[in-house]
Formats: sequence, structure tokens, C-alpha cells
Amino acid sequence: MKYAIAFWACMGPFAAVPAWADMCPAVPDTSAAQAEILLKIQSAPSERDARPLAAAMWAIWAKAPDAASQELLDTGMERLRISDFGGAIVALDALVEYCPAYAEGYNQRAFVNFLQNKFEPALVDLDKAIARNPTHVAAIAGKALTLIGMGREDDAQEVLREALDLNPWLSERRLLKGTDL
Repeated sequence: MKYAIAFWACMGPFAAVPAWADMCPAVPDTSAAQAEILLKIQSAPSERDARPLAAAMWAIWAKAPDAASQELLDTGMERLRISDFGGAIVALDALVEYCPAYAEGYNQRAFVNFLQNKFEPALVDLDKAIARNPTHVAAIAGKALTLIGMGREDDAQEVLREALDLNPWLSERRLLKGTDL
């Protein structure tokens, strides 16, 4: 909490770049752990069996590189939880400025924009999240939902198939056309 308080007190809610922007540590490589979980999800016999594995994946994605970035992520997600979209965006803007290599900052900011029907900035952030973490299933599924929101159904179906190749138990599978799911 001390990092967020220092940020808000010193920088204000409209600061472009936090003073500590050059201090974010490298984002740990979690690709092996993610690949292991995805293999288990893909072989899970049911959605119920896949749920704890998906939660394990979320735990990986939501572990920020350091205490400062974790505080910004947690603040953004808490602001989102109480529908303070403006506060969420401020915290998540600070997070992506501080840790531009951390995919979850972009994914969460995209989600805030998606909830406000701001599909263009959501799509930009989802592409950034996926570029940083190509197996971020939630970002890929979020991209499919965003494309649907933009009326780009064919593109959405293609992206949704990519997400379902990674996790066939996503609830979004019901949106896939040409299946009986």
C-alpha cells in the first residue's frame, strides 16, 4: 500500500509517468509453469476439473514483478471491483508505465475499457498483453469478446478458436459458431 499512497500523494491521479518508472524488475518467465497447467487443462475430463487449473493460471498472471507493481495491480482490480472505472484506469495506467513488460497490466486495463464499451483501446491493450504473454488465455478470450463487441464476428471466431485450443473449457466456448457446445 505504501507505494500506491506515495504515488497518489506525490504524483497525483493524472501523472504521465511515475517517478519510479525505471525501477520495475524483469517480469519472471512463467512460460514453463503456464505450459504445464495448460496441458492439464487440455486433458481435464470436465469443466469442473479444469476450474482449479484455470485458477492456478490466474494466480500466475496476477503475480506482479515486485511490491510496487503488485500494489498498483491490486489497486486497479479493487477499483474495478467497486465499479470505479476512472480509479482503475489511473492505477492500471501507472502499472503499465511502471512495468511495460508485464502483460496483466494491459489485460486488466483492457477489461476496464471493455466494460465501458471502449473496444478500440481494449483491443490495443489485449494485443499488447498477448504479445507479452502469448498463452494468456484470458487476454485471448477477451480479444474475441472485444471483436464481437466491435461487430467483427469472423475475426472473433478465429481468435476464440485460438483461446479454445489452449483451454477447451472456457465459458466463451458457447459463443463458437458451428458447434453444439
